[in-house]
Amino acid sequence: MEILNVLAAAVAGFALGAVWYGLLAEPWMQAAKVPRDESGKPINAQNPLLYAGTFVLQLVVAGMMRHVFALSGIDTLGGGLIGGLGIGLFFISPWIMINNLYAARPLRLSLIDGGYATLACAAIGLVLTLF
Repeated sequence: MEILNVLAAAVAGFALGAVWYGLLAEPWMQAAKVPRDESGKPINAQNPLLYAGTFVLQLVVAGMMRHVFALSGIDTLGGGLIGGLGIGLFFISPWIMINNLYAARPLRLSLIDGGYATLACAAIGLVLTLF
């Protein structure tokens, strides 16, 4: 039931994002220059398509990571954790930083977003190898 692995891994990445950006909401909104309403909340915070789209993209990441793990023979918890950390730290985070460098965005934004990408990929990798 590989689809259940991928679904559970996507849920883990999504949930970690809720915690990460919940804890770092203010510095992230400042660094990203997120438009806010009168109460200080992001103007798109109530848009369900934002969250649905985010979850679909988490499914894409988890599905591709499962594919890469299968091709690479990664099937242990340690391998999943290290493989996920590597994907987040050495593939996704540098790409985020490249985009932010060209857009002249602050390093703080790259660190926040790259930190999430690294931890989320580690969590996804761990869950993918749980069962």
